Amino acid sequence: MNILKFITAGSVDDGKSTLIGRLLYDTNSILDDQLEAIQRANRKNDDGTVDLAILTDGLKAEREQGITIDVAYKYFQTEHRKYIIADAPGHIQYTRNMVTGASNSDLIIILVDARKGVIEQTKRHSFIAKLLAMKQVLVCINKMDMVDYSASVFEQIKADYLTLANNLGLKDIDFIPVSALKGDNIVHKSERMSWYAGESLLDYLENVEIHEQEAASWRFPVQWVVRPQTDDLHDYRGYAGRVLGEGLTVGDQVIVYPAETYSTIQAIELNGQQLQRAENGQSVIVHLSDDVDISRGDTIASVEQPPKFERNIQANLCWFDNKPLDTAQIYLVQSHSKLTKVKIVDVLYKFDINTQEKIYNDPIKLNDIGRIAIKSAENLVFDLQQENPANSQAIVIDPRTNLTVGALMIQAID
Repeated sequence: MNILKFITAGSVDDGKSTLIGRLLYDTNSILDDQLEAIQRANRKNDDGTVDLAILTDGLKAEREQGITIDVAYKYFQTEHRKYIIADAPGHIQYTRNMVTGASNSDLIIILVDARKGVIEQTKRHSFIAKLLAMKQVLVCINKMDMVDYSASVFEQIKADYLTLANNLGLKDIDFIPVSALKGDNIVHKSERMSWYAGESLLDYLENVEIHEQEAASWRFPVQWVVRPQTDDLHDYRGYAGRVLGEGLTVGDQVIVYPAETYSTIQAIELNGQQLQRAENGQSVIVHLSDDVDISRGDTIASVEQPPKFERNIQANLCWFDNKPLDTAQIYLVQSHSKLTKVKIVDVLYKFDINTQEKIYNDPIKLNDIGRIAIKSAENLVFDLQQENPANSQAIVIDPRTNLTVGALMIQAID
């Protein structure tokens, strides 16, 4: 059973949390104690029904304001798939939260209020989806009950969004008209929109093809070196990690970074069982045929298509810290399990997220996204975002506070 990870995004009060609550409620994925909790919360919609949005509003401040601040994660499954849902905040001041939630998602659901159409926050979230190289975009045009389930309203918003998507270069876009409040086209097809011939949201999620990064050659960042705990296996040595890319096979020729030494995959283990092949996303233990010096943070990669191994890069950076980016400071970059000292040598520009224009000579502050040039103390092992997004991402850490202050996506060799 595969897993689909998706994130919801949209403007404030577009109904993201209500949509997730409805999806959970109508698929019988809410536990009895959760139902009791939302009934005790005594938060009602205008029509007197229980406010399902409270299912994803975990923080006290969120419940009091009726908005989402942090990224709320929910889980459910059907006979066909397991789902991990990230409910991202809609406010511009929480852009960093959306970036965090979207970084590991396969699909983004962008909600548009049928009464308002495509607005500035729709453009902002779509632009972020483009910057993060989201694999699939679904636009749910919500609150169709407020526009009398009008087909013409749906078609106009669809046309407006396609114009925006074309300007941004977004592809693989689908549209569903829904009413999260009433349950139309969430789990069951709506009888009130007979003009819509497509799937309900759940049917779409069940059937959508997950666009894995199959074109990318595999990478295997080492999370842990597995050594024997008893004398029974005194010469045991394996490397634990998660496969990124097309998958690896016993017999594959490999190169190990940063040492740039060569070996061959001798065996692959999963839960004590021997595998001939490990697929993208699987967490396994790999054994090599040679006694190679490998530590946590090293990377085992395919010889046929090796990753980049450079010190000077350009990256898109989303800034998380209340203090602006300081180009005079040394930061740490963590890619997978590897920590490296870096100097941000230049802020090339930052993006106006609403207009998609570039802004020059302006410092990067909280929630800003910009393009930076980095020089690292030692070579980084990476791929460019357009080639292999999973191996192009890293976090930026302030060594003085140990706080995560940014997330970066590598775009080019500088």
